[in-house]
Amino acid sequence: MIDQSATTELHTDEASPVDRVAMRVVLHGLEFWRGGALTLELPDGRCIDVGRGRAAPRVSVAVRRWRFFRRLLTGGDISVAEAYVDGDWECSDVVALCRMFVMDQGAASGRSALARPRRLLHTLQRLASANTLGGSRRNVRAHYDLSNDLFGLFLDESMTYSAGVFERPEATLEEAQRAKLDGVCRSLGLAPQHHVLEIGSGWGSFALHAARTYGCRVTSLTLSRDQLALARARVADAGLGGRVDIRLCDYRRMTGRFDHLVSIEMFEAVGLRYYDAFFAACERLLRPHGRMFLQTIAIPDQRFPAYARDFDWIRKHIFPGSLLASLHEITASLRRVTTLRIESLRDIGLDYARTLHLWRERFLRRRRDARRLGFDDRFVRAWDWYLASCEAAFGARYINDLQLLLGRPLPFARALEDAAPGSPAG
Repeated sequence: MIDQSATTELHTDEASPVDRVAMRVVLHGLEFWRGGALTLELPDGRCIDVGRGRAAPRVSVAVRRWRFFRRLLTGGDISVAEAYVDGDWECSDVVALCRMFVMDQGAASGRSALARPRRLLHTLQRLASANTLGGSRRNVRAHYDLSNDLFGLFLDESMTYSAGVFERPEATLEEAQRAKLDGVCRSLGLAPQHHVLEIGSGWGSFALHAARTYGCRVTSLTLSRDQLALARARVADAGLGGRVDIRLCDYRRMTGRFDHLVSIEMFEAVGLRYYDAFFAACERLLRPHGRMFLQTIAIPDQRFPAYARDFDWIRKHIFPGSLLASLHEITASLRRVTTLRIESLRDIGLDYARTLHLWRERFLRRRRDARRLGFDDRFVRAWDWYLASCEAAFGARYINDLQLLLGRPLPFARALEDAAPGSPAG
């Protein structure tokens, strides 16, 4: 609900006629706002209260440029974020505001007729970022080859870029990441005789932990040249060159057989049309009695079809070619192309909200260091929005982070052993 007493006479002389119309359309739409208590400050200093009577703390949004309203009408939620990056508006609590958007999906959805041209352009961009062999390399490098030093500003010492698991409320980020990595290893029952294939190396944190703590061999795949260089250097520094092999290789081109497979938050870079190719490769690479640990960010199945057809700011500006997973589509693909089944399932989405909160704190604390690395104010604001919006989405359970343990029923494992006895590890 809008406080009409504050909006009866809006001083819009500095706004263009188009911006003035756009503002009034947006304000009319906000009469139906149900996300939470919001104060909107216009560029002329006037304030508008939205969502009166809500018990939640009020969030203040200061619009700095009139064009914000036009951008919102023609671009929806993507333009809201782009306008934030451009400095068109400020906010007292970005995480709380993003949580409001989650609570009221229609507020900036971009479903108006004015947004259709932009939506068509976004559809073309989404289609152009398909994860072909070449497309996957481009998409991965667009994010992970930004700068190893940039990621070092906010990740923990292990350089783990995925959700930690907070076993205690007071656990540090370092402790949470160590608990997550150890949980992966224990769920697979890793031992020195095992050879593990990891799809998605990151900067080598899992491979280093598994080899150092459990004594197993790890072959790890990445498409990022920057990650490859640093991960190999870290392996050498740890004296684990004989047990850890980091390779620049697409999972579709990998050969050999391995005792276990691990993929931690790489699956979002696969894409729905490649699910069968991914899991068929896993079936081919995994020994008969082996297991696979898959950790992936997922969106609830009820919303997945619409989400997969749509586009968003994260996919446009942060993770090109990415797509959050669907548990239904995962199980359907497993059924089509593998003998694997889900043995256990855990959602650590709330742990991811805590992880992102700590990452964002660290990143904002070191924003000057980011600028010294060559990243300008727009980049800093973009990553502030990225980390804040993701924290809000996980915290509201709008998205999940699933840990799946996959294995084969014994009859399938025995049949595979009979078909390919003594197959050598890769």
